[in-house]
Amino acid sequence: MSSQRPGEESPEVAPDILDRNQERPAAARQVPDYLPARMVNEFTYCPRLFYYEWVEQLFADSVDTVEGSLRHEKLDRASDPLPAADQAGDERIHSRSVMLSSDTHGLIAKIDLIEGTGNHVSPIDYKRGRPREGDDGPEAWDADRAQMCAQALVLRDNGYVCDEAIVYYDASRQRVRVPIDAALVEQTLQAVAAARALAERGRIPPPLVDSPKCPRCSLVSICLPDETAAATHLQVEAHDDQLSLFPIELPSVQQSGDSTQAESVRRLVPARDDLRPLYVTGHGLTIGKTGNVLQVKERGKLIQEARIGEISQVNAFGNVQLTAPAVQALCWAEKPIAHFSFGGWFYGLTQGLGLKNVFMRQDQFRRADDARFCLRIARSIIASKIRNQRTLILRNHVEPPAIVVRRLRVLAKDASASESLERLLGIEGIAARLYFQEFGGMLKVDEDGTLPPMDLDGRNRRPPRDPVNALLSFAYSLLVKDLTIVCHSVGFDPFVGFYHQPRFGRPALALDLMELFRPLVADSVVLTAVNTRMVTRGDFVHAGKSVGLTPTGRKGVIRAYEQRMDTLVTHPLFGYRVSYRRVLEIQARLLARAVVGEIQVYPGFETR
Repeated sequence: MSSQRPGEESPEVAPDILDRNQERPAAARQVPDYLPARMVNEFTYCPRLFYYEWVEQLFADSVDTVEGSLRHEKLDRASDPLPAADQAGDERIHSRSVMLSSDTHGLIAKIDLIEGTGNHVSPIDYKRGRPREGDDGPEAWDADRAQMCAQALVLRDNGYVCDEAIVYYDASRQRVRVPIDAALVEQTLQAVAAARALAERGRIPPPLVDSPKCPRCSLVSICLPDETAAATHLQVEAHDDQLSLFPIELPSVQQSGDSTQAESVRRLVPARDDLRPLYVTGHGLTIGKTGNVLQVKERGKLIQEARIGEISQVNAFGNVQLTAPAVQALCWAEKPIAHFSFGGWFYGLTQGLGLKNVFMRQDQFRRADDARFCLRIARSIIASKIRNQRTLILRNHVEPPAIVVRRLRVLAKDASASESLERLLGIEGIAARLYFQEFGGMLKVDEDGTLPPMDLDGRNRRPPRDPVNALLSFAYSLLVKDLTIVCHSVGFDPFVGFYHQPRFGRPALALDLMELFRPLVADSVVLTAVNTRMVTRGDFVHAGKSVGLTPTGRKGVIRAYEQRMDTLVTHPLFGYRVSYRRVLEIQARLLARAVVGEIQVYPGFETR
């Protein structure tokens, strides 16, 4: 049983769907021998959705898909076997959850129910929605008709006579008959051929424009249809040696059957993620599993529980042990485990197989060898970072120094027009020195010296030599961990970047993405933790010239960090409000669009 989408006409497949918005040809790719009948449904409904689910093997649950899965449990139970067509005789057939394939058409189908007498049968598929209202009464949607025809073709290739299929729509409790005539067979076979050609071509089709299908699609937060369309229409103009991005008005576009005016970017992704990270800090703790619940124990005593379905990741600090069943359950659920030293150094991840789409990484590796592409991405990242540093000073400094504010503005322009990565590194270094020299002016330290002042030299690390730098290092560690996880979820290799060059053990791409968010997330976390007294002088330990955080201090920073990640912010390009945690994913997916050539300009993230 598949989920029924919102009630609108399924589009005809646009004839040039394989040729639009393709920046460069891709080598023909091998596809599986059999195309599932359900994928014929997806392709007819939305070629982009088909590409995500079949080619990139992506799937995400929504309310609709979960309800469909629950209803399907009954159908998947064993029932009467399906006799061979030449042995059916006059036997009445009622067989559930039957898997059959067709070598002739290269199709495979798991049929919910097959009914009939002898070798004359009809496939029945259960849908959770309602049928389309036609002139002569209820009708099956075009995507459902294509899927039922594919099932009928599979049955015919196995020797059965199949002239009719049935779709049962659960919401209206109606059976809608689908005649399997020559016209429908021809349309379905054309869709099958076009779907295979799209998969072999290896270039994702453009999103639907302002389509009513998108809001309830389970993959909308991955597809980002409106956001991709808006970023596709970004223009680049030079003014005073500065590259400026601005969206142009989107035209009325007829694309894949949808003819609508895209006047604004709809917020189709949730503002916040309902799942929460689990942090486990301390020596000698053990994370085990009972059922679908993680249990954190200390010397056998239970101190915390968390349902696996309600967490997004596990963060283990110090000597924390995980049992084999806990690791297996988290890997199966695609919940990454982040490992940190007791002092907060990010060591790495344990996770499941993740995305099976190797083609994204192939594109990433090719782009990383393209100097012009790397420079284009790096310019956007560093210019946005410098502007965000300037914004943070203007917002939080007790007396923003005019000369620093002015110089940061000029440096951001210089970064946008930089002619090489080496020049960009120099510009970033100058901006960072100016910024961190004024960082202490944003800290509200009481006269009693709740925290000692930041070193006059500004930023220092490995090891940090003052409490503020210890806080910055820990906040950056948390941020790079989250962006490494985001890179994996999008399909990137986090160790191949475009600005940061490859280096052993360094997640270069995660660091690329982090540059935008250092001021907005990590630095803001430090300001909040200090200025609201989430951390105080007693939360630090000193060893020679180095400074570290106590367990209590780390918990204070983690609390400030999670509060910041849940803060809603207006996206400067799309205009809707989402959390910083969601923004990290959106920006990574926009970078993926640039890598595969779907958009030409990578828009940085800047707040005002």
